[in-house]
Amino acid sequence: MVGAGECPPPVAELATAVGRAVARAGAVLVCGGLGGVMQAAARGAREAGGLTIGVLPGPSHRDANPFVDVAIVTDLGHARNAVVVRSSHALIALPGEYGTLSEVALALKVGIPVVGLKAWTHLEGVVSAEAPEEAVARALERAQRAHARPR
Repeated sequence: MVGAGECPPPVAELATAVGRAVARAGAVLVCGGLGGVMQAAARGAREAGGLTIGVLPGPSHRDANPFVDVAIVTDLGHARNAVVVRSSHALIALPGEYGTLSEVALALKVGIPVVGLKAWTHLEGVVSAEAPEEAVARALERAQRAHARPR
């Protein structure tokens, strides 16, 4: 799950619903571990009994939002976006800025499926979704397909 570090309530609601849907599907939520979309998604996953992983940009596990179960400290700044991407089987991208765009671009570059939930769908290779459950279903289906083919 990728998106803005600060977001308006409607985007946070979408992220929370995605987190819940990820957990209900039995998947693990990987995010950047901080606030905004990341915190909302982690909260949703945690509320639904899921496991959350936060890949942090700084040097301390204390930076993680309170809904992160496993905090991975990188001290890499924005370069941690590559770790978020490579730790994911698929990305669901919500509205964000250049950090989110970098994650979307990296995923597309290395062949990790990207589903845009009301965001980034103008980019070639990003699959569109209009609802959280649809985004999760499309991401999981594409992740399965991507991992089924030989590398």
